[in-house]
Amino acid sequence: MLLNDLLKNIAVLNMEGDGSTDIRGISYDSRKVRPGFLFVAVEGFKTDGHNYVGRAVEAGAAAVLVQRMVEVPSGVTRVITGDTRKGLAMVSAAFYGCPSRELLLVGVTGTNGKTTTTSLIASIYRGAGKKAGLIGTIANYIGDRKLDVSHTTPESADLQEILRDMVNEGVSVAVMEVSSHALSLERVAGCEFDVAVFTNLTQDHLDFHRDMEEYLEVKARLFRNIGVGEKKLPKYAVVNADDPYSASIAEASGAPVVTYGLSEKADVRAVDIKVTGRGCSFTAVSEKYGAIDLSLRLTGLFNVYNTLAAYTAAVEGGISPGLVKEALERVPGVPGRFETVDCGQDFTVVVDYAHTPDGLENILKAARTVASGRVITVFGCGGDRDRTKRPIMGEIAGRYSQVPIITSDNPRTEDPDIIIRDIEEGIKRVVPGGYRVIPDRREAIRAAVAEAKSGDMVVIAGKGHEDYQIIGTQKLPFDDREEVRNALEALEKK
Repeated sequence: MLLNDLLKNIAVLNMEGDGSTDIRGISYDSRKVRPGFLFVAVEGFKTDGHNYVGRAVEAGAAAVLVQRMVEVPSGVTRVITGDTRKGLAMVSAAFYGCPSRELLLVGVTGTNGKTTTTSLIASIYRGAGKKAGLIGTIANYIGDRKLDVSHTTPESADLQEILRDMVNEGVSVAVMEVSSHALSLERVAGCEFDVAVFTNLTQDHLDFHRDMEEYLEVKARLFRNIGVGEKKLPKYAVVNADDPYSASIAEASGAPVVTYGLSEKADVRAVDIKVTGRGCSFTAVSEKYGAIDLSLRLTGLFNVYNTLAAYTAAVEGGISPGLVKEALERVPGVPGRFETVDCGQDFTVVVDYAHTPDGLENILKAARTVASGRVITVFGCGGDRDRTKRPIMGEIAGRYSQVPIITSDNPRTEDPDIIIRDIEEGIKRVVPGGYRVIPDRREAIRAAVAEAKSGDMVVIAGKGHEDYQIIGTQKLPFDDREEVRNALEALEKK
């Protein structure tokens, strides 16, 4: 594809070289550049792509896209733009033929519930006979083909390539988790969304965003852009009416808004809710679609919200309530989301990704609802991330657990003891001496399992589906579910 054609949708401040150069690929990683590629220099948090322009040229880059002056040899075209992150997204979309225009693209954003909601929406469309793609935290799927993930939302060049692969493989619907990082860092620029879903907004990522106002503004971008595009498909937003930020999200939407929730003001409501340890049931009621009973294998009030979001998005998109019901009731669960580990023990163990104050409170409230005995919680907080949420999570664990155990999550380059002390500031407010500290996560899980008695529920929170632990700069194999199984087996042998 000609360089000039790739640059049509970005602001070019200066270009030196041949705009008719044929571009054979795009890369933001100099190690992946091949002859004829366009190398896009992106300023990262740990390194700056502009420092690797020379390596990219040595590897055969025919052109470079930069946001400040760098020297390149003659024969290599240099293009300067004001924002190479957005530039990367726009040239990638152009290079791959704007694949989002050939898909029904559903974006789900919010602090909690994105993974479950996207999984449910994709399941509904599959149940309706559509070949669906899924982009999210656990894995990316092109139909039934699973791809590994490195970010909740892939880098823009990778995202556009995945979307093109989806189109080429017959996918008609793509459902995507859209993180605040992805919106802020322009990873989804060049994507034309047809449906945007808002789950909730609670404290998280304040190491990245200045405050909750900025966090909200970033989330609102998805909805502001929902009415923009060339596709003729209906465009609409699905918003949690019970969230305090719902009015701001709805006001930002460039497309019609339909709301869901438990309150009377919601367009689609859940009534007659019943939550047990095995699942939940409720009736979805709306003036437009009538009433339909849903019985699910997902438990917790938070999953009532997630299911209601998926239901609303689907029926508003033209799928019949009956068909949505069939699809939702077949879903067995979502990996690492209130996932039960059952080895025949007489107490319950669940593993959940909850790593925010709201997420932890939701699962612990759910645990207290369904456990006949005590709630034993193993949790920690990530290193090199928002410190302000640590004491809040400590206070929540102390309030809703009979036996809270503080441990390490992914400490990264922070001292685990410092993270734990931050958590203790909060937990001491509610249980000054009623908690345990076991920094080694494996030992903490073993201690929790050994502590449990008949009827208790052990909640292992924070990592969910992750099969690794990041200590320092090392990514070490570690799966909470596997560690629970090992602990249960060891207990059985005693």
